[in-house]
Amino acid sequence: MAQVLPAGAKRKAFRFAAYKAESVKKRLEELFHGKCAYCESLYASQAPVDVEHYRPKGRVEGETTHPGYWWLAAEWTNLLPSCLDCNRRRKQVVPVVSADLTVLQQRMKTGKQDAFPIAGSRAGREVDDILAERAVLLDPTRDDPDQHIAFWLDDDRASGVAYPVSGTTPKVPTVPLAVENTADVAGDAGRTGVSVRGAVSIQVYGLNRLRLVQERARLLQQLRFLEGVFLDIGDVSQSLAILNIEAPQTQLTDATDRLDRLQVRILDQMKLLAEPEAPHSAVAQAYLRDFRKRVLSLPPGGHP
Repeated sequence: MAQVLPAGAKRKAFRFAAYKAESVKKRLEELFHGKCAYCESLYASQAPVDVEHYRPKGRVEGETTHPGYWWLAAEWTNLLPSCLDCNRRRKQVVPVVSADLTVLQQRMKTGKQDAFPIAGSRAGREVDDILAERAVLLDPTRDDPDQHIAFWLDDDRASGVAYPVSGTTPKVPTVPLAVENTADVAGDAGRTGVSVRGAVSIQVYGLNRLRLVQERARLLQQLRFLEGVFLDIGDVSQSLAILNIEAPQTQLTDATDRLDRLQVRILDQMKLLAEPEAPHSAVAQAYLRDFRKRVLSLPPGGHP
């Protein structure tokens, strides 16, 4: 029999607890290598993990009558490990990049909290088809972020900034990066022909928080340094091979072999930065794809 509440009394919200178990946190940490599912930061070095619900469990932002996706509160496919900044709504410093690469800093609220924008029909019951919602936010376990989000790789003031993918890679990330209203972000993205899901996910998850962008920029700086050393070694190795020097052939061959092995070690180090367990590996993977096109596909002696 349903409980009858006194007039004017409010029903207490159900307290979900199963997803908070230490065994759940441990398994999520193993699956995601101790990284936030959204921004790829190593949350363990900053704060305890938030077990995040991709579809919010108790309420949906902007829809006061929606009860939340309570039936997915303990569903594995709806649980993700998140850092505090991606999961909780609060003021953050965000860089805004203009077309001439002028970088300004703006404070705005970011963080997912109970946000879950959709492009289809909202599911309100367990029997409803959640796929018909056409979720706007990217799900790291089902979606390919590379189809919607790219990173600015150049060594300039926009280095490390995330921007939504378009049909042709823009010269600068020109979509507004510091707009709080999700509908405005989606509208701007639609008008400029970039991925709406990428633009909204960057805004909601706060993927351009200043410190996050700075972490990516430092990683890119490290990769650029390794690339420079790799190219310098290649030049020296090639010069040794063509110089007419008075040295036994065995010594010359040994020198070039050692340089070649050193190049392999540098490549291995660059690849380690792109391994799934490395922080911000998506940025490193994007850099290595660009590196392969610019450098590894060139003929011997070529330069990017």
